[in-house]
Parts: sequence; structure tokens; C-alpha cells
Amino acid sequence: MKTIDKIPTSKIGRTAELVKTGAKIGSNYLKYYSKKAVNPDVSRDELNEDNAADIYDGLKNLKGSALKVAQMLSMEKNLLPQAYVERFSLAQFSVPPLSAPLVRKTFHRYFGKYPEDIYDKFEPNSVNAASIGQVHRAEKDGKQLAVKIQYPGVASSISSDLAMVKPIATRMFNLKGKETEKYFQEMEGKLLEETDYILEVQQSKEITNACAHIPNMRFPNYFEEMSSERIITMSWMKGEHLSEFTAKPFPREEGDKLGQALWNFYMFQMHKLKAIHADPHPGNFLVDKDRNLIAIDFGCIKRVPEEFYVPYFELAKLENINDPEIFEQKLYELEILLPEDTPKEKEFFSALFHELLSLFTSPFHKEIFDFSDEEFWGSITALSEKYSNDKELRKMNGSRGSKHFLYINRTFFGLYNLLHDLKAKVKIQELVQVL
Repeated sequence: MKTIDKIPTSKIGRTAELVKTGAKIGSNYLKYYSKKAVNPDVSRDELNEDNAADIYDGLKNLKGSALKVAQMLSMEKNLLPQAYVERFSLAQFSVPPLSAPLVRKTFHRYFGKYPEDIYDKFEPNSVNAASIGQVHRAEKDGKQLAVKIQYPGVASSISSDLAMVKPIATRMFNLKGKETEKYFQEMEGKLLEETDYILEVQQSKEITNACAHIPNMRFPNYFEEMSSERIITMSWMKGEHLSEFTAKPFPREEGDKLGQALWNFYMFQMHKLKAIHADPHPGNFLVDKDRNLIAIDFGCIKRVPEEFYVPYFELAKLENINDPEIFEQKLYELEILLPEDTPKEKEFFSALFHELLSLFTSPFHKEIFDFSDEEFWGSITALSEKYSNDKELRKMNGSRGSKHFLYINRTFFGLYNLLHDLKAKVKIQELVQVL
């Protein structure tokens, strides 16, 4: 894969890269409408593919939070056209890495030493490159190690990057009014945490020690003496990425085993730790030869406050969803309904979220749930299409819900998608019963 010798780090440089991308997108639309003028039956598929490719190409050169947004969107399989999902999913663990000279220069800037001063062996070419950093193999005292190095300028460009993508996200998700700001502040805070590798090591040790008892889950060890604010050294874990595993045929029992481990891992974090690995994409999980699941990245941890946790899971109970009085009360507690809502808005959003929650919480209503059930996924797709095309919804304020929904919903939707890829049948209450 082609390597990168330089990353734009200034606001001007990064804005210029996005302006170039915008010009390409404009050209794609011009080409599309020219073809459509001649042939009205031309579909948007080619336009989506061209736009997805150009947007991703621009973001992969910027890396950092701009590329992280693409990674997050790649998990929204029911919101974006397939062309965007496929292209943006490359941001999960397959982007052009830094060149070997830039790696060495970056390492010295962050650590004050060169890699050969710290490790017995260090491979200058990365084995994995994602949105915020890339991973290299190393060796020290006979231990096989993985070294994650953050890209230059990522932390300092988060605010300006989000300011650039904010208008796009606002329009895409129909966000309006002052309430919108709380979502971007939440995202900015989490992205800043992801660039603090000292915090990541601390969180990694906390979560992995607490979850070590979960069957069929494995985790790396972390070496603080060889880590810093922008570099993490951990043990090298052998396995293939979850997406590589699911891309090939596998026995149903293996999918069930991995899926149960994944479900138990997330339920233990949510219900016991009230802190959850909020980045459940395939690039953050490996499958080893014994079909254990390995979690390898804990940069994005969402703390779940009690005042959100309680009403959130009370609405996972079917009897509460179907009790109009309790349902309305929880919608207000979760900021889905607002005191200033008109009667029309209150009626509209109550009906919308009743339909949404009845479907999305349905796995919690059964002892065993089959995440390969295409009827379930077809219903999610149909519901997404229904409201994305709803003209009435476009007129209303789409800024609904507590700021905590941003990462908690992302977590559960990502979890559901991974379990679907594994075609897993999951015992829903297996771990919750012994918490």
C-alpha cells in the first residue's frame, strides 16, 4: 500500500484538502445531472460510488477526527447508501500508513527517543493503519509487542475538523437549534480522550482486568514504561480481524460462541461497570485460532451516568414501552420529549419512538435472539427508510435525546451489526443473571 510522507496539520492546510474534495463532489453531481438530462432512468448508484470514493480519498489524507467521522458513519449501515458504507469501512483498519521516515520522526517527537533506543526490534512498516494511529510490530526481551503511534497533529486539529464537518452532519441528520451543540461537544470530548494514550492505557487496564473472567474473551497486556501520551505499547495478539473471519464460511457453533462472548462482554460493561467500549467495529476485534474473541482497542470508553442508565433500560422492557404513562415519563427523562414541544410534536415523536424502541429493544424481550434473522434487519431498514423520507419529520427539530444517546446508540447498533455478521444466536440473559 502507498505510504504518506506528510499530513496537513494546519487549519488552512486541512481546509484546502476539504475544498478540493468539495470541488470533486460538485463535478460528480454535474456529471450525474448531465446524464440524467439525457436518460431520466439513470440511478444515483454511480454518483454515490464516485462521491464515496472522493470523500474517503480526501479524508484518508487528513486522518484524525475527519476520518474518524467516516469510520463512525460506516457503522450506520441502515442510514447511508451501500457505496458509502463499503468505502468508509476502510477507515476501520485499512488506510494509507505513514512512511518509515515519518514514523521514525514522529516517534522521536513523542518519546524523545528513536524506536531502536527502546525496543530490541522494531518494524518500520506498519501492519495496521486506522483513523487516529497506526500499529507496528516490535520485540523487547523476547516479548512480541504491538506499538500504536498516533498521527501527527491529530489532537490539535479536532476542533477545527469538527467545525468543518458540522454543516454536513447537521444537514444529514436534520439537527436544528441550540440543542445540536451538545452532540458536537460530546463528540469532541470523546475524540480528545481518544488522542490521550495515557488515558487509554489506564482505561484499557481497568476494563480488561474487570472483564478477564468472561468466557472466550482475551485481551492484550499494556506496558506503561514503553508508552506515552501519543504512543502505546501492548502485547502482540495473534488472530484475524473479525471482518476477515466473517467474510469466509464458518460453522454456526463458532459464530454462536464468538457472538455470546461479545454479548456478555458488552452486557457486563454496561450493567456492572457502567463504562462501555463504545467503538464496536470489526477493526477493534480479532479472532484467534481457538475461536476466542480478542478486544484490542479501548480508546473510546463511554461512561454511563445513573440518571441515563436507569430510564434507558427501563425502556428496554416491553411492559414499559406499552404503558403510555410510564413511556411518556421516560421520554421526558431521556430528553426525547421536550417541555416546549407542541401537542403535534409530542404526538409525532411519541409515536416515532414507540415504533423505534419496540423494534430496537426486541432482542431484550427474548431468552435467545437470532441476530441472523433477516426479518429483524429488514424491519430496521424499512423503518430507517420510512423516517428518512418523512417530510413531516424534516420540518421538525431532529435534535432529540440526551447527549449520551450519541455513543450508547452507536455502541448498540455496532454490536447488533457485529452479531449479525457472526450470524449468532445469543442467550440474552446469560451473564446478566450472574452479575
